[in-house]
Amino acid sequence: MIALALATALAAAPNTAAFSHFVYSGSDPSDAVKAAPGQYRNPIVQGFYPDPSITRVGKDYYLVNSTFAWFPGLPIHHSTDLVHWTQIGNAIDRPGMLDFKRLGLSRAVFAPSIDYHDGLFYILNTCVDCGGNFLITAKDPKGPWSDPVWLPTVGGIDSSIFFDDDGKAWIVNNDEPPEKAAYPGHRAIWIQEYDIAGKKTVGPRTVLLDKGVNPAARPIWPEGPHILKKDGWYYLVAAEGGTAEGHSQVVLRAKTVTGPYVPYTDNPILTQRDLPKDRPLPITSAGHADLVDTPDGRWWATFLAVRPYGEDLYNTGRETFLLPVEWKDGWPVILPAKTPIPYVHAAPRLPATPAPPTSGPFTVAETFAGPELPKGWMTPRIPTSRLWSVKGGTLSVQARPDALGGHAQPSLWARRQQHMNATVSTTLRFTPRADGDKAGLVALQNDDFYWFVGLVRAGGKTLVRVERRTGKDDPVDGVVAAEKPLALKPGAPLNLRIRVTGGVLDFAYGTAKGRWETVLAGADGTTLSTRKAGGFVGTMLGVYAYGAGEARLTP
Repeated sequence: MIALALATALAAAPNTAAFSHFVYSGSDPSDAVKAAPGQYRNPIVQGFYPDPSITRVGKDYYLVNSTFAWFPGLPIHHSTDLVHWTQIGNAIDRPGMLDFKRLGLSRAVFAPSIDYHDGLFYILNTCVDCGGNFLITAKDPKGPWSDPVWLPTVGGIDSSIFFDDDGKAWIVNNDEPPEKAAYPGHRAIWIQEYDIAGKKTVGPRTVLLDKGVNPAARPIWPEGPHILKKDGWYYLVAAEGGTAEGHSQVVLRAKTVTGPYVPYTDNPILTQRDLPKDRPLPITSAGHADLVDTPDGRWWATFLAVRPYGEDLYNTGRETFLLPVEWKDGWPVILPAKTPIPYVHAAPRLPATPAPPTSGPFTVAETFAGPELPKGWMTPRIPTSRLWSVKGGTLSVQARPDALGGHAQPSLWARRQQHMNATVSTTLRFTPRADGDKAGLVALQNDDFYWFVGLVRAGGKTLVRVERRTGKDDPVDGVVAAEKPLALKPGAPLNLRIRVTGGVLDFAYGTAKGRWETVLAGADGTTLSTRKAGGFVGTMLGVYAYGAGEARLTP
């Protein structure tokens, strides 16, 4: 009876995949451009860190980025020199703050903005298809951040807040135009006063920018607006041209916060669309800038751009860059026309603090010491139960029947691919119980585009297998791309590796340290590029477990 009870209990216990020795290493062709002493390297934060917004508090700088339907969301980075950044928290870090439902991975939390006023940090953000625009606050940027204050009168996306020196606060955002849209992509920038004490908008809404700075050119998607004040002028900075290769940044100014705003005659103040496509080591799609001053009176801009390895092909997503701002006749200019974004540049004259690498070639070995995962690791959507544990050098993940492509809550944790050329490896211990059980490494762009290599049980046999999904026409649980039989004792370690070289993927395994066998080489990694997979995110590299017969979690 005791043996039967024990067997029953073991069968009911969740099946778990244990991952250890997780190592990420990466480099880029642009590393050949060396940074001299006193210079920094662009991007300052590599990988899927789009839509950067920045604020200064004394000598400290804080940066926030979009994460869409990944959780925890809205990473907060800190720096003292604008170059070396350390992630100190995530603004969306607990269930109940937001509900991402079964949204695609490029929905949910779009471009956030971060500001500081009177002892409080403010983040404005849009939860697309999951509630609209909201505001959260914190006394410490590390958190905890408040539950959202919803802003029902603020439509559209990309809201930000401006605190004027007269005590008033204003919210600006992208929304529908005042009249019927004249063409696809016709949008407007609006402003409305915000009652700080009442936590609500008040008064009329006013249009600051309709269509764009040159309406005759039918510009698309004026977005990411911010207002700053300098020398008695109010400056409205915003992106135009969409987030692809036509992206740009423009500026307008006015003597009153509600306008009228007059465009700079030499707009855009940042773009790469006016450069030849065949230039070496291109940086493209630059825009969505935010400006910040330093204690010595200089100004700098953070913005997003991408580094393609082919014709608009990039797997690393939109990244965070930094350039100085030059004021010309009262106007801020980030980069003159037809000027490539430099990979290296003279650094700000600011005191540096030690920080983990976020730019250039580097290797990171995760120790999984626990009790939590590193702050940069994320999972799709928002889990409602704790399905993982971290301690003693091991990340343990429950194998459950929510597949990668199912728009649900797969047992997946991952970190960003931050280089064109990257390698990720881990050691797996997993005993598949039933046909269909699997665990291993993933390279994932979204629910419809991913690659997997790992331990699989099929037809009563244990295999090492590569699976892929390259579009909605493929099965949710993937298509077999390659497999090999594997003689492995239950619970024995299996080493797994994914190597990325631009748009090429190689998959390998090993049962002994330092000895690798190829499962599949030369796979088409361009399927993980934004151009083919769509959306706004970048490739995530991480661990995944699936249990065909385990209990299902309803997200």
